[in-house]
Amino acid sequence: MESSIFFIVVGAVAVAAVARRRGWPAPLLVTVVALLASFLPFVPDVAIDGHVLLNVVLPPLLYSAALDVSFLSFRRAIPQIRRLGVGLVVVTAVVVGVLAWWIMPALTLPGALLLGAVVAPPDAVSAASIGRRLGLPRRVMTVLSGESLINDATSLTMFRVFAAIVAGATVSLWDGIWQFALAVMVGIAVGLVFGIVLHQLRMRVDDPVVNGTFGLLAPFGAYAIAEQLLGSGVLAVVAMGLFVGFNAPKTSYATRQQEAPLWLSADFLLESFVFAYIGLQLPRVVGELKDGEGDTIVLLAVVVLVAVLLVRPLFVYPAGAWGQRWTKFRLRRWEKMSAAKEVLPIADGRGHRHPLTEDQLRRRLVESRLSWRDNAVISWAGMRGVVTLATALAAADLAGLDAVASHAIVVVAFVVTVGTLLLQGLTLPWLIRVLGVVDDEEAREDARQLESVRERSREVGKAYLREARRAWAQEYGEDQLPPFDAYAERLVRMQAGPGRAGEGPARPSPEQFAAMAKGWLSARRDLLLEERRAGNLSEEVMHELIAAMDAEELALDTRMALRT
Repeated sequence: MESSIFFIVVGAVAVAAVARRRGWPAPLLVTVVALLASFLPFVPDVAIDGHVLLNVVLPPLLYSAALDVSFLSFRRAIPQIRRLGVGLVVVTAVVVGVLAWWIMPALTLPGALLLGAVVAPPDAVSAASIGRRLGLPRRVMTVLSGESLINDATSLTMFRVFAAIVAGATVSLWDGIWQFALAVMVGIAVGLVFGIVLHQLRMRVDDPVVNGTFGLLAPFGAYAIAEQLLGSGVLAVVAMGLFVGFNAPKTSYATRQQEAPLWLSADFLLESFVFAYIGLQLPRVVGELKDGEGDTIVLLAVVVLVAVLLVRPLFVYPAGAWGQRWTKFRLRRWEKMSAAKEVLPIADGRGHRHPLTEDQLRRRLVESRLSWRDNAVISWAGMRGVVTLATALAAADLAGLDAVASHAIVVVAFVVTVGTLLLQGLTLPWLIRVLGVVDDEEAREDARQLESVRERSREVGKAYLREARRAWAQEYGEDQLPPFDAYAERLVRMQAGPGRAGEGPARPSPEQFAAMAKGWLSARRDLLLEERRAGNLSEEVMHELIAAMDAEELALDTRMALRT
C-alpha cells in the first residue's frame, strides 16, 4: 500500500505541475486524470481510513490557508463568513437530510442528517486557485477563504452529533447547541495558546529551520489536543494560523522567507494527492453498488447533487440582503452616537483605545459590500473536497448504520464531490469572465496606499539616517563619515574602504554599515505595522512591502557573507 500511495503522489504532482505550467486549475485536472486512470487495470486500488485522512491532510492545509488570510479583512468580513460558514452549512445539511430521508427511508432521519453534514461544507481550494489566477476582488477572495476556514468546524461538529445519535445516544437540541458552543470555545482557546507559544518561539529563536519545523508540527498538535478536549480541531488550527500570520511581520525575515516556500510545497503535495484520491475512488465505489439498491442510491446521489447546487444561491442572496439591512441599522445607530461625540474611541487589537476618523469608523462598522455579480461567483464556488471525502469514509465505519446506509453515504459523497468539482470548477472561470467581476477601485486604493506609505517610509528612513549620522559624527569625526545624503537616496548601499588606516582615526566598519542598514529597514517595518494598526494600510499591501524589504535584507546579508 505504501508504494501505491507513493506512485499516486508522484503521478498527481506531475499532473498538477503540468496544470500550473499551462495556467489550468490543477485540482480539476488532477481529478479528471485520476478518474480516467482509475479504469486502467494496473492502477492500484488504495483505501485510506477517513479519520486518518482528516488527521493527516486537514491540519496543514487549514493552517497554511489561515496564514495567508488577512486577519483585518477576515474580521471585516466576519458577518458574511459567519453566515456562509455556519448558517449555510446548517441549512444545507437539513435540506439534504430531509430529501435523503424522503427518497431512502432506510437511512433513518439521523442517518440522513449525517449525510447532510457530510456533503454540506465546500472546499475553497479550487475556487481560491481559480480566483487568484483570474484576479477576483479581494473582498470576494476573503469571503471564500474565510468560509472555508470555519465551515469545516460546523460540519464536523454536526457530524459528531449525528454520529452519536446514529450509534444510539440520546442527544437533545440543547445538547447539540452546547456541543457546538464547547467546540468553538475550546478550539479557539487551544489555537490561541498554540499560536502564542509558536509566535514567542519564532521571536526568540533565530533559526529558520527550527522555526519551520515547529511550524510544520504545530497544526497537528493543536488539532489533536483540541479534539481530545471535545473542541474543534479545525478552529484550533485556524485560530493559531490567524494569530501567527498576523504577527509574522514581527519575526525575522529569514523565518518568513523559509516559511513561504515550505508551505507552498506542502499545500501542492497534499492537494494533489487528495484530488487524485477522489478521482481514483469513484469508479470503485459506484462499481460496488448492488442491483437491488443501485437505482435508489444513484437517484439519491443525483438529487443531493442538484440540491447542494441550488441551496447555495438560494441562501446567499437573501442572506446578503439581510446583511445589508443590518449594516444600515448599525450605521444609523453609529450616526446617533457620533452626534453626541464627534470622534468615538475604538479599541484596537492590542487593547489600547485611540480616536479614529469618520472614514475609519465606517470601514470598521460596515462589512464589505458584495454586488450581485460577487454573490453569483460566491454562489457557484461550492466545490466539495477533502472534508466531504474523509467524513464519508469515516461514516462508513460507524456503529448503528447498516451496510446499505453506509454505502449510500459514501456513494453520494463521492458523486457530490466529483460532480461539484467538474460542474462548478470547469464553469467558474467562464462565469467570472462573463460577469466581469473585477474591482478597479480596489487597485486604485492599493496604489494610493502604496504611494502614501512609500513616501512616509522614505521620510522615516531619512530621519533614522540623520540620527545615525549625528551619533557617528561624535564617535568618528565629520571627516570619516560616509555620504549620508547619497546613502539615503540610494537606500541601503554598502560602503567600500578599509576598516582602519594606520594610526589615524577610526572609521566605521562594514559590519557597522550593515547594522545601520538593518536598523533602517526595521524603522520602515515599524512604520508599516503602525499604519496597519491605525487602519491606513491594508494587510495585503503591507505584506507586499514587507516581502520587498525582506529581499533587501537578504541581499544585505548575502553581501556581508561574501566579504568573509
